[in-house]
Amino acid sequence: MAQKRMFSLQVTDTDRFLDMSASAQALYFHLGMHGDDDGFVSSPRKIARIAGCNDDDLRLLAAKGYIIPFESGVVVIKDWNINNTLKNDRYHPTIYAEEKSMLTTDHAGRLMLGNSQETTWNQDGTILEPERNLTELNLTKLNKGDKAATPPRAKRFTPPTLAEVQADVLERQSPVDPQGFIDFYESKGWLVGKTPMKDWKAACRNAEKWEQWNRNDSRRKVKTTADYGTEDFFNA
Repeated sequence: MAQKRMFSLQVTDTDRFLDMSASAQALYFHLGMHGDDDGFVSSPRKIARIAGCNDDDLRLLAAKGYIIPFESGVVVIKDWNINNTLKNDRYHPTIYAEEKSMLTTDHAGRLMLGNSQETTWNQDGTILEPERNLTELNLTKLNKGDKAATPPRAKRFTPPTLAEVQADVLERQSPVDPQGFIDFYESKGWLVGKTPMKDWKAACRNAEKWEQWNRNDSRRKVKTTADYGTEDFFNA
């Protein structure tokens, strides 16, 4: 296994990364230094303890999509291929062949579970957006009487996953119950009043004001990810 590791600013110099707690950021770098040549880390909990971090930091990295945990106890760093490039003569395959067989990569090289692929086109040198046929485009405009172009459609709202709500609540130390938040809006068809929801994070912040979240009982206690019980992997 190589003794030198690299980190890309494309990953670590983003608002999404820097908005995490300092301990979660530090743990990401420690995990990166201990990854094998395929990005697998065999003892993530031990590394967290040695680095002065905790299981909540591991959960946050998993919820944010920076690591992928497996039932065997290992994790893999999702952006490993973006951070590191190894010469073939220095590469040693991971011993976690079964876990590796569960992974695929998107067009940017990020590791993913299953066969999910990002469909967004980009111009980063991996998948180029096809050029338009200008002649065909001009003929189309003539046939339509040079009408004004149709404005682009608004981005379609996608309901958040439980892990996304948990990560948002954890970062803001909010008293909102993530599962309760999702259940409430699913029952309403993700409507705010009679209007389709556009920003679930804003709705989650607004939910903190509701009496049902803030009355003086056990729900008023600010929860941590230890209360969620969604990552038994980190509780073993």
